[in-house]
Formats: sequence, structure tokens, C-alpha cells
Amino acid sequence: MSTELLFRDDAYLKECTAHVMSVNDRGGICVDRTIFYATGGGQPGDSGVLLRGDGTSLQIATTVYGEDKSEVIHVLAEGSAPPAIGERVTLVLDWAKRFDRMRIHTALHLLTTTLPFPVTGGAIGDGEGRLDFDIPDAGLDKDAITADLNRRIGLNADVTFRWITDEELESNPGLVKTLSVKPPIGTGRVRLVDIAGLDLQPCGGTHVHNTSEIGRIVVTAIEKKGKQNRRVRIAFAETEDLAP
Repeated sequence: MSTELLFRDDAYLKECTAHVMSVNDRGGICVDRTIFYATGGGQPGDSGVLLRGDGTSLQIATTVYGEDKSEVIHVLAEGSAPPAIGERVTLVLDWAKRFDRMRIHTALHLLTTTLPFPVTGGAIGDGEGRLDFDIPDAGLDKDAITADLNRRIGLNADVTFRWITDEELESNPGLVKTLSVKPPIGTGRVRLVDIAGLDLQPCGGTHVHNTSEIGRIVVTAIEKKGKQNRRVRIAFAETEDLAP
């Protein structure tokens, strides 16, 4: 059995109903469909609540993939009694946290256009994120990168996605910017995230609909991690709530 990943088609879904398919020996819940993103590709798993039919609310601490990568496990907060197999439940996202991660994730994609170098690592946090670049000749300027990144954000470019086959990706290796994380392949098709006129790359994560939703970003640090490795950290310049 596999979990239908509703967030792949609509990252703005805030809740959904589902049926419990299994409960593992650690109390992790596998359901037949979910809006919760499972940890992967540098993006943390979503948190939120699981509502039972009797009104009971269970906290979901995080979301991960099961041993079978087609199944998504919702990890309950410690001490929670899981629902029964077959039970119909409602999943509700911690939307504010998810939306901030979507904004940062899209900003990091844009950062790869400001700094068009191979990416050797990355991570998305809450209100911040970072990418590691393989840069032969360093000498990066935080203010200049911040200005260029915000110029690109200000173009109000639409963010869309489409699917290509594994074979199409293999024949277009230039689409892959990350050296440390392989694109999500193996199912026969690969999801491309397209920031109109700016960026196109494979990604299974969640993103905003338009770069205008990101808000102003600031480069907070540039760290030397090796002879040719520079870690660039970004964060929201303001803490305003932009969530729809």
C-alpha cells in the first residue's frame, strides 16, 4: 500500500481526510493520503494534528517516509495513543510553519540563480535556510547577493511544476544543480519546479505559487567550509505573516 501525496499537486491544502492503513510498533501512523510533507531533500517533515471521529486531537510531531518509500509515516507526540487501523481521521497542518518553509524553499531555488554554481548541500529551517556551493574562486559579498536575490524575488514570477520521465531527466543532466541530493527518481517520472524565466530544476518539495509571496530575504552569513565550499545562509528580513 502507498500513501497518496496530495501536497505534490496542491501545496496549499491545509487539511484532508484519510484512512489509517497501519500503525508501527513506535506508534507511527501510515495513512492512505496526506497533505504532510515527509522529511527529505533538506526540507523537514511537517507537523500538525490528527483529529479522530470522537473529537480527540493527537499531535503529529513530524512526518517521515517508511521503510517502503511509498508510505508516509506521521509520528505522534510521545505518549499519544494511536487510532485504529481503518479509522477515518482528519489531518490538519501547522500551516504557518509549512508556509514559511515553502517561502524559504523557493528563495533557495532563486539563490541558485544568483549564485550559478554546483550545490553540494542544503537545508530548510523555520524562517531561514542555507545552501553550500562549490565555488572555485570565493570572494562573495553578502550585500550584493542580498540585493540580487531580492531583485529576482521582486519580479513576481509564477512558480509552477510539470512532470518528465526519468529518461528525459537523464538526457538533460544540466537540470540537476545539487551534487549531494539526487532528484526523486525511480517511479518513472520526475517533478520539475519552474520559476518562470528564472529557474527550472527537479524537486519534490513544497513551494509558493509566486515569488511575491516570499517577502524580503537577507543573506545572514557566508561561511567557508572547505577550499572550494562556501555556505550561504538566508533568512526572512521581516517577520510579517504572509500566509494565505
